[in-house]
Amino acid sequence: MNMMKYGDYIARVEYDNEDRIFVGHLAGIKDIVGFHGSTVDELETAFHTAVDEYIAISEKTGRPAQRPYSGNLMLRISPEVHAAAATAAEAKGKSLNQWASEVLGNASQI
Repeated sequence: MNMMKYGDYIARVEYDNEDRIFVGHLAGIKDIVGFHGSTVDELETAFHTAVDEYIAISEKTGRPAQRPYSGNLMLRISPEVHAAAATAAEAKGKSLNQWASEVLGNASQI
């Protein structure tokens, strides 16, 4: 799966072999916002238009557009995992937040 970014929004993009088009959907929000294009340029233009229209419609209706992920992450983990993570962070000379951010940041490479 491929991804595109515009402003704060990220879209996942797939190729529809049957219709021979690229199809994208905004990721990280509960609202469903989709777009498509036959070429990469068309897809990119449609993505930008979809985001801009989503924000405009949200403003017009008075319902705030959903923002993708705030950057705050609350986890419930066992005390043993918490201790192991804190120890690993300390061993690297980092705060637990810095260490976790670095480790979780590797998820984007998957």
